[in-house]
Amino acid sequence: MKSQYEISHKAPTLEEYKYLCSLVGLNDYINFNVAELSLKNSIFTVIVKDNNKIIGMGRVVGDGAIYFYIQDVIVHPNYRGIGMGKDIMNSLVEYLKENAPSKAFVGLFISNGKENFYKKYHFENYTPNINGTFTVINKCD
Repeated sequence: MKSQYEISHKAPTLEEYKYLCSLVGLNDYINFNVAELSLKNSIFTVIVKDNNKIIGMGRVVGDGAIYFYIQDVIVHPNYRGIGMGKDIMNSLVEYLKENAPSKAFVGLFISNGKENFYKKYHFENYTPNINGTFTVINKCD
């Protein structure tokens, strides 16, 4: 049975973001000192709440013209398997279909084991000339 949750198109608070990140083991990978600015600079954001408590989110980041990335698709572990991730992705993809120009590049990083979920949205390495890589800037504190 599907939970009665509410989806809205607004950014989570910093505390809500920290909470979701802690649930999925991202605390060591996100600089929360600048996360609020990152959330504010999102192009489009979706949050999901159950009785006013955040239980999921996703967002689109990028330059708003050529490059877009789907980022931070997070579902509370207790709410997985009821279609919430699909609802979040549907909202993000619908936004991009309506607002991104033709030939826009939309990328995302896929967590291990989630490849098939994102293939439903046509995210796969289908271009032989492009390999995705990334780096993280680490500064000494």
